[in-house]
Amino acid sequence: MNITERFEFRNIRQEEAEQTAAIEAICFPPNEMCTRERMIERVAAAEDYFLVAIDRETGKIAGFLNGLATEETILRDEFFTDSSLHTPGGSNIMILGLDVLPEYRMQGLARALVSTYCERERARGTKRLVLTCLDEKVPMYEKFGFRDLGISASSWGGEEWHEMDIML
Repeated sequence: MNITERFEFRNIRQEEAEQTAAIEAICFPPNEMCTRERMIERVAAAEDYFLVAIDRETGKIAGFLNGLATEETILRDEFFTDSSLHTPGGSNIMILGLDVLPEYRMQGLARALVSTYCERERARGTKRLVLTCLDEKVPMYEKFGFRDLGISASSWGGEEWHEMDIML
């Protein structure tokens, strides 16, 4: 069974914000995760910049990718906490999270989410995706086509991040 037979890829729905907040709490440590309140705000502000993968068998979200559009070029910490920075139609998207539940990892779902998101945003006219990740995730994102721009100015969650981007 290929990935699109197993999962439906689509925009999030407002009523799924709680489910994504619960997934975020599983996928990220407390110092890095988006809180329930902020996730609800983020979905309300930028639902068409969320991509969810729905397990066709269970009807539940298996993973998701989300970001905010902007004309800014550097991912700063405020993007994680202030959904009002979202500028619909902005030429850059700051990726704020790629979440895949543990039971769905190592099956190509993260790659499919990134690939589908890139295709969708390219068609929308987005020029560039920007994300930050920890050192151990750099090789994964490089396999997805991102380039490592070095250590980010972001200190979100008290961590040292690599800033990465992909041109669409």
